[in-house]
Amino acid sequence: MQIQIAKQMNVVLLFIIVIPLTEIYLMIEIGGAIGALNTIFLIFFTAITGIYFAQLEGLSTIRSAFDQIKKDEIPVYEIISGAALAFAALLLIIPGFLTDIIGFLLIIPFTRKKLIKIISPKFDIKRTKKKLSKVNPKKLIQITIIELVIK
Repeated sequence: MQIQIAKQMNVVLLFIIVIPLTEIYLMIEIGGAIGALNTIFLIFFTAITGIYFAQLEGLSTIRSAFDQIKKDEIPVYEIISGAALAFAALLLIIPGFLTDIIGFLLIIPFTRKKLIKIISPKFDIKRTKKKLSKVNPKKLIQITIIELVIK
């Protein structure tokens, strides 16, 4: 048990060191190729467009979850997909090109589904569709979502 925890800590430590070093290297290389101001603009542009598309996909996931609930099914994939979209938005806010690429891959539904299956091979959409009628009604929570549209 302790060996497994130590291995997991080593992987986390490796990510904490490798990802920022890779981001710095990519920023230097891209900045040398297109210029410093263009690189800064590109970082802001990818963050803004990424957050916009993450919001659109998030709303789509919420609608899909409500459709699953209307069909009397538990929206397991939609919950996992929503968490992946939140993580994608976080990656897009962090300045850098590697994190932006991973964030954009998580936003695209096809690649998001593939990445979820790679990360969690136990996850199976067909197997997780259970009827809500089997769930204890005392454990259900009623949620009202209000969508604000700013024009």
